[in-house]
Amino acid sequence: MAVELPGADIPLEDDLAEALELTRAAGGQVVGTLTCRRAQVDPALFIGSGKAAELAQQVADACAELVIFNHPLSPSQERNLERLLKCQVVDRIGLILDIFARRARSHEGKLQVELAQLRHLSTRLVRGWTHLERQKGGIGLRGPGESQLETDRRLLRARLRQLETRLERLVGQRINSRRQRTRSETPTVALVGYTNSGKSTLFNALTAADVFAADLLFATLDSTLRRLELPDCEPLVLVDTVGFVRRLPHDLVAAFRSTLEEVRSASLLLHVVDASRDDQRQLMLQQVNGVLQDIGAGDIPQIEVMNKIDLTTRAPLRSGGELGGPERVWLSARSSAGLDLLRDAIGERFADGISHQSLHLPRCDGRLRAQVFRLAQVRHEQFDADGGWQVEFDIRRRELGQLAPLLAAAQVLPARARPVEQ
Repeated sequence: MAVELPGADIPLEDDLAEALELTRAAGGQVVGTLTCRRAQVDPALFIGSGKAAELAQQVADACAELVIFNHPLSPSQERNLERLLKCQVVDRIGLILDIFARRARSHEGKLQVELAQLRHLSTRLVRGWTHLERQKGGIGLRGPGESQLETDRRLLRARLRQLETRLERLVGQRINSRRQRTRSETPTVALVGYTNSGKSTLFNALTAADVFAADLLFATLDSTLRRLELPDCEPLVLVDTVGFVRRLPHDLVAAFRSTLEEVRSASLLLHVVDASRDDQRQLMLQQVNGVLQDIGAGDIPQIEVMNKIDLTTRAPLRSGGELGGPERVWLSARSSAGLDLLRDAIGERFADGISHQSLHLPRCDGRLRAQVFRLAQVRHEQFDADGGWQVEFDIRRRELGQLAPLLAAAQVLPARARPVEQ
């Protein structure tokens, strides 16, 4: 069920199409759809009594077991609709939470989803069975006791506190990992974007990882970190994060805040966009940038990655970057067309911190050779006729300073290309 209200950001047909994609991602089979336009929301049924009666008849004819509204419903609206339709009713928030519950794989991801589900459920507790009242024994303590609703609320609050405590410990571990990367000055590049824009496929293409990727909304939830090495650039950490969507539930944003901290601490964002959807591209950009602003990552530099050009007639292209605007790279993560352009764009952002050196070390200077292998990335080494070493390596400029006292006793040669071996 999709409803167009005044001030809607997308057409009704596109809103319904996204609702169908979310339903399929949750494993549902669609047997019918219904749309309408309203000037305002009905307080009792959201869609009004006439359209609700039409929906009830359609549910009965199709023998449907579930009705999904692509809008947030209040607890009272949800209960009224279930009584009228005689079947379960799920709103947009409940649908997204169900998808997240199906997709979560890591321990942290499962805890985050359960926390969001319980926060959503806390507003929908309606049971108050008086025949299950609990009473305490003792003189003067007999009375109505604790109703089932009160028991549910107490148990729910206890479980929420337990989940929050567990997540705090995991957040501490994640903070320690980030602190270690900060001390080593390892830059982090985070993939962000609308769900199903191809972030995981791009992550696999850049790092040769095997992260699950599929043509589904929210195919992956758990953030994954991999080492990314580029020519003439220091090693980077690439982070794959959860995708965003319009009207993302606030409980989910709050529950996944620890995961999204990886985005806030990133040095560069790769904003992945589905280039095959020309009509929705600008809206998706705005939706993701809005979430980035909400989590405090709106000022981090971006490269806009226009993915899925294999579904269009576009060729790989690198453009933009003038007048302070974001740079754009048009590519296909599935076919690898244009990946070299993206690697070059990323490498240029971090290349200033790398120095390429070539050293001639006498055979008696093994201490400097050991320091070079400890602090730098050695690209080539060969023995000289006098028993010394010719070493070519990349090193960060701050670590180059640690070698300065030992370099004073060595012959520093200009960087030169290594002869091609026949």
